[in-house]
Amino acid sequence: MKKIIEKIKAKIRGTIDLERLIKDGLSVGDNFHAQEGVIIDPGHCWLIEIGNNVTLAPRVHILAHDASTKNILGYTKISNVKIGNNVFVGAGTIILPGVTIEDNVIIGAGSVVTKDCKEGVYAGNPCTLVCSYQEYVNKQSKRLDMLPRYNEDFIIGNITEEKKKMMKQEIFANKGGFIV
Repeated sequence: MKKIIEKIKAKIRGTIDLERLIKDGLSVGDNFHAQEGVIIDPGHCWLIEIGNNVTLAPRVHILAHDASTKNILGYTKISNVKIGNNVFVGAGTIILPGVTIEDNVIIGAGSVVTKDCKEGVYAGNPCTLVCSYQEYVNKQSKRLDMLPRYNEDFIIGNITEEKKKMMKQEIFANKGGFIV
C-alpha cells in the first residue's frame, strides 16, 4: 500500500516512474537525475539510452516517436535517442527522435534538439552550437572566482529571511552568483 501511495504522490508531483521505464527497456547509466516534469517517451522507452552523469532539468521531453505520419500513412515514425556521458539538458528542452547527444554536452533551456550534438554547448530552436565545452568551463571558472558563492545554508529548507535578503542584494549587485 505504501508503494502505491508513493507512486501516486510522484505522479502528482510530475516525477517520472523511472523504475517502470527501466523495466520497460529504458537504458540509464549511473548518476542520472531527472527533475520534476521530465517526460521520457513511455510508449517507446526501450529506444532511449541515457549515459552516466546526466541531468535532465524540469520539463525536459525526450521523444522516440513522431506521430505526424499516423493519419496520412497509418504508421507512426520511430527512432532511437542516445544521450552520452556528462550531459546537462536545460529546462523545457525537447529532444526529438533519431538524435544522438554525445559526451560532454550542455543543452540550454528551451532548446529543441533536432540533430546530433557533438561535445559542446548548444541552445535554441533548432538548437545550434554556441561554444566548445572547454570554452564554457573556462568562462564559468573565471566567473566563479569573481562572483558570490553560496553554500547549503542558502537552499530552501535551510535559508533564513535575512540570508534571502542578503543573497538577493548580492546577486543583483553582481548580476549573478553560484550556489552549491
